[in-house]
Parts: sequence; C-alpha cells; structure tokens
Amino acid sequence: MSAIPQQIADRQKDALETLLAVQNSVFAGFEKLVDLNLKATRAALDDAAAKSKKLAAVKDPQEVSAVTASLVQASPEQALAYGKQVYDIISGVQGELTKLVEARIADNQKLVADAIDQISKNAPAGSESAVALIKSSLATANNAYDSLTKAAKQAAEVTESNLNAAASATARAAAEATEAAVNVAKSTARSAAAARK
Repeated sequence: MSAIPQQIADRQKDALETLLAVQNSVFAGFEKLVDLNLKATRAALDDAAAKSKKLAAVKDPQEVSAVTASLVQASPEQALAYGKQVYDIISGVQGELTKLVEARIADNQKLVADAIDQISKNAPAGSESAVALIKSSLATANNAYDSLTKAAKQAAEVTESNLNAAASATARAAAEATEAAVNVAKSTARSAAAARK
C-alpha cells in the first residue's frame, strides 16, 4: 500500500477514534448529571418527608416558629452543594474534551510540520526563502495558539476560584441568616410563653 492512501486511512481512523472519545466523554458526563439529579430528587423527597413528620409532631404552638426556622436551615447549603457538583461534572467533561482537542491540534501541527519539511526537501533551488517564510508562519501560529491556550486556562482557573469564593461567602451568609432566624424564632417563642404566664 502506498504512503498517501495509508496516511488517509490512518487520519480517518484517528478522526473516528476522536469522535468516539468525545461521545464517550459527553455521555459519561450526561450519566453523571442524571445520577446526580436522581440522588438530589431522592434526597429532596426524603427531606420533605422528614420535615413534614417533624412539623406534624409539633404539639405546642410556641414551637412552630422554632421548628419552621429549623426546617429552612439546610436548603441553601444543599443548593450550593448541588450547584458545585453540577459545575464539577461540567468542568470534568470540558477538561476531557479540551485534552482531546489539544491532542488533535498537536497531531495536526506535527503533520503540517512534517509536510513542510518534506516540501522543503523536495523544493526546487531558490525556494528556500519561501519555505523559511512558511516555517516562520507556522511557528508564529503555534506560539499564538499556545499563548491563547495558556490565557484560557488561566481565565478558567480565576473563574473557578471566584466561583468557589462566592459559594463560600453565600454559604456563610445563608448559615448566618438561618441562625439569626432560628434565634429570633426561639426568642419570639420564649416571649410568647412569658406573656402567657
């Protein structure tokens, strides 16, 4: 078999393997999201049942405020945890896809470089400056791609750091607000009990 048809067959095989890898990554991410949603739904149903039982067990009207405030306590933390898990799944799939794309680009850069080397070996005399210009252009394009890739990775790291900081601040604020609501409810229940006496 000659070299060119074999190269075409190899490129088609590589493209098919890349397509299958992309499909597997996306499908695995989808499976993780479905599993997360099933678990979150199950947890929400179990939580709602437990809260309903707790509320139904309240016998003293003064306890209603305290129990109601405590029922709200876990919801913001659960929502933040769910959001973080969704973000982690999506980031994982994106990371896998990025690795696949970078591998394909590296392969293509190598093929182009090899083709240019082959052309330069078979180029007629006097075409050295044109070949040097092509090689220089290829090096410039590769450097620009590397710079863009590094900038994109840094931007992703900064974004993730900011999201984590925002999630932590939101969780702290939600916990403080819930604690304050519970304290107010307890104080109101005590005041109501004292007023009745």
